[in-house]
Amino acid sequence: MLPRILKTAMALSLAISLMLDPSGLASSGAAFAADKVTSSYLVDASTGTLLSSEAAEVPFAPGDSAKLMTAAVVFEALSRGEVTPETPLPISEHAWRDGGAPARGPTMFARLGSEVPVADLLRGLIIQNANDAAIALAEGLAGDEARFAARMNALAKEIGMTRTRFANPAGFDAREAVTTSRDLALLAGYILTRHGDWYPLYGAEEFTWNGIYQRNRNPLIGEIRGLDGFTAGYSERSGYNGVGSALRGEGRFIGVVAGHASAEARTNALARLFESVDKDFETVDLYAAGDTVTEARVFGGVAPAVALKTVEPVRVLLPRGDRRAFRLRVVYKGPLKAPVREGQSIGELRLLHEGEVRFRAPLVTAGNVAQGSVSDRAMDAIRETLFGWWLDKG
Repeated sequence: MLPRILKTAMALSLAISLMLDPSGLASSGAAFAADKVTSSYLVDASTGTLLSSEAAEVPFAPGDSAKLMTAAVVFEALSRGEVTPETPLPISEHAWRDGGAPARGPTMFARLGSEVPVADLLRGLIIQNANDAAIALAEGLAGDEARFAARMNALAKEIGMTRTRFANPAGFDAREAVTTSRDLALLAGYILTRHGDWYPLYGAEEFTWNGIYQRNRNPLIGEIRGLDGFTAGYSERSGYNGVGSALRGEGRFIGVVAGHASAEARTNALARLFESVDKDFETVDLYAAGDTVTEARVFGGVAPAVALKTVEPVRVLLPRGDRRAFRLRVVYKGPLKAPVREGQSIGELRLLHEGEVRFRAPLVTAGNVAQGSVSDRAMDAIRETLFGWWLDKG
């Protein structure tokens, strides 16, 4: 367990070394040949713990990985009842000519002029990486690709993809299309948590449409132990990228790699990322459920402070060996105003590594604090005027 947390009268920052084991933004238009920066991002999807991050904010063209957002927009439309899995959508000449067999790219071979149910278009999009399915979904839901791309970008903003912009639903190369490893990991986690019922499609072995049988076109499945979903992308500007989700032990992990010169290099990099979970990390119990972590100041109450406790056990994966670069911090907006109720959610415990938040856990009040007398409140008002109150904005 951690050493006792040092407290001061006005500061609640828990800058504690975890001595638990003694043992630049690049141009989105840069050519791949001139920019060989590789990036990676690995997160424990079960707990939200960030395990490793390397150049994760360096932008690159998403290529086919843009179809992750295409699927997410369709999942949202389904959840809102805008369409149903059975809703038929037409295959336009544009979808057929520029995304189907004539284009000689990945396709589900949907017939020109036919109507295909949304669920089957999703199968084509996800299992066969089909460009005709992507275009048909975009036209069917938004009228055209441009308006669908606007929906893609709106959803990206909503879920916190701060350095991403999509240009079209199929991931065709476009100078304005850009994303990052961090943002793609965020999108993958969003699909897992909000639309997990659809996730099995990413690992489906095959799909037959229009009498044509095709196996899953994701080259990462079967090559990386435990990986059962998501996608692989390529662009001339940025090389090969990959987004994967894999089971390791009792946890599920999301990994992203980008900027690689070949498909083989991409696969090897993503495999090493997932293998590092077993090799380089171990589970550490920081707090049990209900443990007191620190106190929060209370304004106008019969007591000057209230204890803050954990809601659930705080278990995180931490690197084996030296952990002196890790810190814990409690963040809340205070002081709390009396009366305070037990179980009130008021802040969080954060695990930081070199200033980057790796893990968050909610904290709640461990007791009640009734409103104080008039003189108590008057004295607190004087203290607030003279000294202010501690506030960590994170």
